[in-house]
Amino acid sequence: MNKPDRCEMRTYAEMAGNCGEKDVSGNICEEKRRNRRDVCAKRRADRAALRGNRLWPVCGLARLLAVVLLLPALLLGACTMDKTDDGKVRDLEFTVIGEGDAPQELQDIIAQKKAQPFKLTYSDDQNLYIVVGYGPQSTGGYSITVEELYLTENSIFINTELLGPAKGEPAAPETSYPVVVVKTEYLEDPVVFD
Repeated sequence: MNKPDRCEMRTYAEMAGNCGEKDVSGNICEEKRRNRRDVCAKRRADRAALRGNRLWPVCGLARLLAVVLLLPALLLGACTMDKTDDGKVRDLEFTVIGEGDAPQELQDIIAQKKAQPFKLTYSDDQNLYIVVGYGPQSTGGYSITVEELYLTENSIFINTELLGPAKGEPAAPETSYPVVVVKTEYLEDPVVFD
């Protein structure tokens, strides 16, 4: 049993002098004591709850401080994109097509841009075309390989590589403009070129 607090001590003192009156059953004093003990128990519970609420401003401040300090770190960490993204969802099936097999509008765009290195995407609502041009090269015999083409959670990743003329093979002396046109399924995700 708990040690009586001030409320209960006052209850015992008050009841000591007031128990002279009894009803027919003789229970009036005991009933008054029970009622008074209930009042004291409620006051004790209210004080305990109040003590618990005094800590809330400190805990709330600590929580707020943690959110303020951690939120920027989480946001900055989430916004970076690593080229070696392990978030690969799946490889994309693709076909390398000749410039002449691309839609006419895309052929016109490639003709305008091929004098400089460029990267672009084009879609016709059925297919997505990813085009990489390496600009003018002093000789012919260059080729381009598609090393990787895959889908991540929020983008399409493509990696191409320009290969020079094979050793020992005579290279054409005229300037060439190596371009690769990759045809894949229609997706609306942004393309990340490597």
